[in-house]
Amino acid sequence: MRCVLVINPAAGGGLSAKVVGELTDHLRAVCEVRTVIATGTSGTESAVRRAVEDQADVLTVVGGDGIAHLAVQACAESSTSLAIIPAGTGNDLARSLGIPREPVAAARAAAKAISAGARRRIDLGKIAGTGWFATVLCAGFDAKVNARANRMRWPRGQRRYDFALLRELLGLRARPVRLETERGVLDVEATLIAVGNTGWYGGGIPICPDALDDDGLFDVTVVGRVPRRELVRILPRLRTGRHVDHPAVTTLRAKSVRLGGENGWLAYADGEPQARLPLTIRCTPGALSVACGAKHL
Repeated sequence: MRCVLVINPAAGGGLSAKVVGELTDHLRAVCEVRTVIATGTSGTESAVRRAVEDQADVLTVVGGDGIAHLAVQACAESSTSLAIIPAGTGNDLARSLGIPREPVAAARAAAKAISAGARRRIDLGKIAGTGWFATVLCAGFDAKVNARANRMRWPRGQRRYDFALLRELLGLRARPVRLETERGVLDVEATLIAVGNTGWYGGGIPICPDALDDDGLFDVTVVGRVPRRELVRILPRLRTGRHVDHPAVTTLRAKSVRLGGENGWLAYADGEPQARLPLTIRCTPGALSVACGAKHL
């Protein structure tokens, strides 16, 4: 069994670099390991693609949702399984897979999955003309919060998203969006739209609380036009998933989604910028093999 371990040394304020030896030891107990210290987006992208091109059995990445997103691009529709050891800010894909939050515990879980031959296929979203995503694609207010959080260097962790959210509230504005699915068309003045392959984004916000990663469907959450004061009332519900009960919130499920409207919104997926609307996304069943997630062992 051949495993390539790709580490982002800057993730988690250098946390991954501090524990790399212990992580490697756990994996070497069950498979042959080649370790790559990747710096920068291009270096990381090259490392994960080479692992798949070399037909590694498992690609294990250490870092946050950024490195996980790059690994998904490489592993999608391939025979290489993906394992994740979370050491970043958001860690939403790791959360959806049931992976322990602490890196060493996650490495033990990954080693156990690899040793047992435990594999599971999950769905991915495919953005026409762009790439894949594993968690949530968003546009509107939440995407702007994501963009601001990505630019911030302080504070660390979940508080970064909270600060970004408060700043973006000042410029809140609903825009016209046309949402087309195989089930029909919805024209709406939207504050935000989230298309979930999994439930979480923004470091643990269950924006699509009922989303399943293996049902062949997206869960879509739309927040319509709401005054700033009312959105402030909705926001605390996001932490518990109860926002879906608010009358301004519409939810639906679909295999494919086209987001249109001349609003200039930039969509984010897995916390990374993708393309401006309009765009089309499709759910691709079983596109990714994962070898991690304690709840699946």
